[in-house]
Amino acid sequence: MIELPVVSKPVEEKKGRRKPDWLRVKLPIGPEYAKVRKLVDNHKLHTICESGNCPNMGECWGAGTATFMILGNVCTRSCSFCAVATGRPPEYDEQEPKRVAEAIKLMGVKHAVITSVNRDELKDRGAEIWYQTVVQTKELSPSTTIETLIPDVKGNWDALYRMIDGGQEVVSHNVETVKELYRPVRPQAKYDRSIEELRRIKEYGKRSKTGAMLGLGETDDQIFQMMDDLVEVGLDVLTLGQYLQPTKRHHEVIEYVHPDKFAFFKEEGEKRGIKYVESGPLVRSSYHAERHVHV
Repeated sequence: MIELPVVSKPVEEKKGRRKPDWLRVKLPIGPEYAKVRKLVDNHKLHTICESGNCPNMGECWGAGTATFMILGNVCTRSCSFCAVATGRPPEYDEQEPKRVAEAIKLMGVKHAVITSVNRDELKDRGAEIWYQTVVQTKELSPSTTIETLIPDVKGNWDALYRMIDGGQEVVSHNVETVKELYRPVRPQAKYDRSIEELRRIKEYGKRSKTGAMLGLGETDDQIFQMMDDLVEVGLDVLTLGQYLQPTKRHHEVIEYVHPDKFAFFKEEGEKRGIKYVESGPLVRSSYHAERHVHV
């Protein structure tokens, strides 16, 4: 077991401080990356890989996989950690489910991840587009397993059930951070509501998953409490990764968490009862998602 102090003391982010070596990633290159790039452009698709400035885009696209973002690329929320554009979204495209399904078939992926922006202005939170995207993907690629990373439905549980009724194997909803940091990090969300959403996903019979970022100023005890809350609602998979500040306007990085500490949290989460914890500086919610179907 890795011996580490129980309570971490967040360190102040110094101006101009360089990222540690373990956060360096390769630039996206290669024929498979170019192939995915062309498919995304030709089908007029959005990916969270690009919109979210994911550090693993080169690795995942190079392997011929991508996480598709439906319902546009403008979010109605203004979370302080997120690189996705915020504002008034345009009308959604009813043909988007078909385009996504066709792209997934052309890519020949064995496991597809689909996510979306928040569409709080829609009465059904975009649930019908969600449902149709999964159904049409399954029709064109019946052997493809699917994970849907869904947004906060603001307590619209009918919308939630429609979103997760299309036949996907894994349903993920990210808590993003500990309860104590919701006001500065996720001002339009509620921690308890996200925990309730995860509880309902599990009760509906789906493999449930969530993700959180570290380095925002949380303490170990707060992380442990979050883990206990997730165990209580029967969570199957938890991902933990390092928060990286998209721009100077976003929430600052308070701490660069060492890889050994991430290993410690993996051990601690599984010891507390979470079936599988993917934990590391460059881990994101869709990273190695194909492993999470059967764990």
